[in-house]
Amino acid sequence: MGNSKLLILVQARTGSSRFPNKVLKPVLDKPILIHQLERIQSIQRKAEIVVITSLEPEDDAIVEISKKYGFNVFRGSLNDLLDRHYQAAKAYDADWIVKIPSDCPLIDPQIIDEVFDYCFLHEGEFDFVSNLHPATYPDGNDVEMMTFSALEKAWKEAKRSFEREHTTPYFWENPSLFSIGNWEWKSGLKYDMSHRFTLDYPEDLTFIDQVYQHLYFSKPLFGLDDILSLLQAHPEIYQINSSYAGVNWYRNHLHELRTIGVEQTNMYHEIRKTN
Repeated sequence: MGNSKLLILVQARTGSSRFPNKVLKPVLDKPILIHQLERIQSIQRKAEIVVITSLEPEDDAIVEISKKYGFNVFRGSLNDLLDRHYQAAKAYDADWIVKIPSDCPLIDPQIIDEVFDYCFLHEGEFDFVSNLHPATYPDGNDVEMMTFSALEKAWKEAKRSFEREHTTPYFWENPSLFSIGNWEWKSGLKYDMSHRFTLDYPEDLTFIDQVYQHLYFSKPLFGLDDILSLLQAHPEIYQINSSYAGVNWYRNHLHELRTIGVEQTNMYHEIRKTN
């Protein structure tokens, strides 16, 4: 890694058709976005954390809250997230850019460090590294990182709307253009479609609030193993949002995505039938 500048970009907005203002909802008297940022802040590697939001007036609240708690903010395109990430990376003169969405408030800081360690152990080998292509961790532990030159290439060449809106599909879909690495959960388990730690629906917030209520006071930086142990002891918490397990944006683009398997959709239907 040398003296490379590592920039973690947390994309956030208030506008959501499913659950407006979701990232500003309070958990233990603090906006859930701030809980997530503080978890990310506890990683071992030195990195700059910036919240990236849109230029829309309704996202002024994101700016205000982030700055109140001492986090920098960058504003850019509402719908072209690839451009928003690229412009922020340029503004902060980043060498490596890390994409973590704001709907992952239970993300385990140790997982972030593991992805970093994997990437930099193979320094010079990869343009793009993630832990979700294919995914093995419970949904909501998303870490994707790319070099600035790779991000710039994607920014220049990606044309399809979902490639611009979701930032990284152009990397997934073009393994001949980029050297791609994927970090898998060493447990040997595969919980990406069966466990949902992400925030898109009111039920997700209820689930996340329960996790914080049970774990935060004894261990503020609780990890993945702590959450799984809690769910084993309290299956009723798992059930709160289990009907949405496996729901993700790319289910609507399977006819366009060459590197996302249809079996993930089939798994989703099996989960819905058994819960």
